Amino acid sequence: MKLLVTGGAGYVGSAVAARLADTGHEVTVLDDLSTGHADAVPPGAEFVQAPITEAGPVLEQGFDGVLHFAAKSLVGESVADPGLYWSANLGGTLALLEAMRRAGVPRIVFSSTAATYGEPERTPIQEDAPTRPTNPYGASKLAVDTALTAYAGLHGIGAVSLRYFNVAGAHTAAGGQVYGERHAVETHLIPNILAVALGRRPSVDVYGTDYPTPDGTCVRDYIHLTDLADAHLLALDACRPGSHEIYNLGSGTGFSVHEVVSACREVTGHPIPANVRERRPGDPAVLVASSDRIQRELGWKPVRTDLYTIIGDAWAAVTA
Repeated sequence: MKLLVTGGAGYVGSAVAARLADTGHEVTVLDDLSTGHADAVPPGAEFVQAPITEAGPVLEQGFDGVLHFAAKSLVGESVADPGLYWSANLGGTLALLEAMRRAGVPRIVFSSTAATYGEPERTPIQEDAPTRPTNPYGASKLAVDTALTAYAGLHGIGAVSLRYFNVAGAHTAAGGQVYGERHAVETHLIPNILAVALGRRPSVDVYGTDYPTPDGTCVRDYIHLTDLADAHLLALDACRPGSHEIYNLGSGTGFSVHEVVSACREVTGHPIPANVRERRPGDPAVLVASSDRIQRELGWKPVRTDLYTIIGDAWAAVTA
């Protein structure tokens, strides 16, 4: 298929673009490089530097589908500047959907987030859980899902949304290029811990050790980047005209902050000093998504679930 990958110069988007190219698809990457990197665009993919609001002329060239990753994704920034998030995430996607409708592009896979659920009543989180996002980031992504349902029903577009929590690790493409995590503002736990081992930070902070979990620290879901890319390819094939499906992606169990810090120490051979801090307001004890539905309906099952594999691949990427 001929596919447009929006945000395809970012961490997840570039890995998915590479996976698509490796499986024989014709790939065009659209990215404004506000947070992405030009050298992350896979070899052989066409690159258009532009925001998603300018996707129309590209789509008029004729495409079979869109995989949509272009978004603002920092929770703290979304609270400080909610207008930016509504404009970029919802406004940008609406412009993209209108361009798809005009060009007759039949399918879209949306990289959503489990932040749409907010603080869950129970875990693992299933797709029928109440959606009560606690910040503009999650709310804007949920609004995109609402728009996708409308465009599927009104215009016959086939859509699939994938909701997940933390992505980690690195993806190695068929040609050997490695796609790892490179954020100007890093909020994810594993790369921040690895930054200590690299000498870029003196220590890592652990927020709260008195949660109702086995070791007292928060438990979070982690998905290997390659497993996530595979899920997007399956979702692409699952798009059906006039239907919008939502699938959660998760390990079903998760790992605690202490477990992640300990595994990083073993993988890197660095002591990685950790400072215990007070709990952060609004941090749930456990955030884990259930992937039962996508496993049952699409056959996706994460295979790189070992914490040491995830961290080892991330470490290899930053030390290459």
